[in-house]
Amino acid sequence: MLLLLTPLLAIGAHMHTHAQAASPATVSVFATGLNNPRGLKFGPDGKLYVAEGGQGGSNSTVGQCKQVPAPIGPYTGGFTARISSINAAGVRTTVVDHLPSSQTNAASGSLVSGVADVAFIGNTLYAVLAGAGCSHGVPSKPNALLRIDTGEHEAYYIANLSHFLKTHPVKNPNPADFEPDGTWYGMVAVGQSLYAVEPNHGELDKITPQGDQDDLSDSTISRVVDISASQGHIVPTAVVFHNGNFYVGNLDTFPIQNDSIIMKITPGGQISTLVTGLSTVLGVAFDHEGRLYILENTTGNSFPTPNTGALLRLTASGTLQTLASGLNLPTAMTFGPDGNLYVSTFGFGGGPGAGQIVRIHINQ
Repeated sequence: MLLLLTPLLAIGAHMHTHAQAASPATVSVFATGLNNPRGLKFGPDGKLYVAEGGQGGSNSTVGQCKQVPAPIGPYTGGFTARISSINAAGVRTTVVDHLPSSQTNAASGSLVSGVADVAFIGNTLYAVLAGAGCSHGVPSKPNALLRIDTGEHEAYYIANLSHFLKTHPVKNPNPADFEPDGTWYGMVAVGQSLYAVEPNHGELDKITPQGDQDDLSDSTISRVVDISASQGHIVPTAVVFHNGNFYVGNLDTFPIQNDSIIMKITPGGQISTLVTGLSTVLGVAFDHEGRLYILENTTGNSFPTPNTGALLRLTASGTLQTLASGLNLPTAMTFGPDGNLYVSTFGFGGGPGAGQIVRIHINQ
């Protein structure tokens, strides 16, 4: 993750070339039986921990609180999300379940949100929720940072992210595509704090856990940067921390226009553009040599399309190499201790157990 920082930054803003073919990577199925898998991280025990969106639910809160505008809303919700761990043999075990999960209305595909991402600070596992809150049909629980007791299989709500969004509005929200409780996506641990991206409002926020119990006042939340203020409604999603800065990719809005980018964001909130002309970015990672990898959910289509996802790598000369293509609706990725990339696939729209994790061995 270290060596190519200088040539990467030397590329400058608004750089992009069309993806060039490279030696193909080897893609194999590592684990199956997941429900809308999203963010994933390896734990200190060597197991892979996966956030799962779940299967939504049927509870409606129409008439009880502000709803998400049609055609996305109104949502219905339930408690079908979970976090799983996967051992070296690819065997899945439930870490904690019965977590909030919600789905858009049928006209927009009943797309599911639940647990969005996971991260470790030391030996402690944390998760960020995207499918909770009254506007998602889950009035009893807000979108929140969770501390997970892996031994007792319990989740403690320690930061009320729904409340933070409602009391700290961004400069350029999109009224036609507004989520009162947010749709949190990527999260990364840096030191003793967590940094999470909220795509719908467009922001990067810092969350510092303070307590161990189920107490929504047990964390400090602050905004690193209002991305919407300078970039508008670009739907930032994936985040990684590398050599003192954050790198954030964005989904962008539909129909897909190949307008997704990679932004470099300093800890002080200064934004610069590193790569442009990408498609539906949902994953960003650096390898041990400092090379940047980009996960695209859909390529060559106007709307999310199965088996069109791609993995790209940015070279020191500024070209993009296509390392893997034909991925099935990938939603997140992480490097494993073995040097391989692990990617959540069939992360949207699958039936029970349809989600997978694939392992990508890159032929250097």
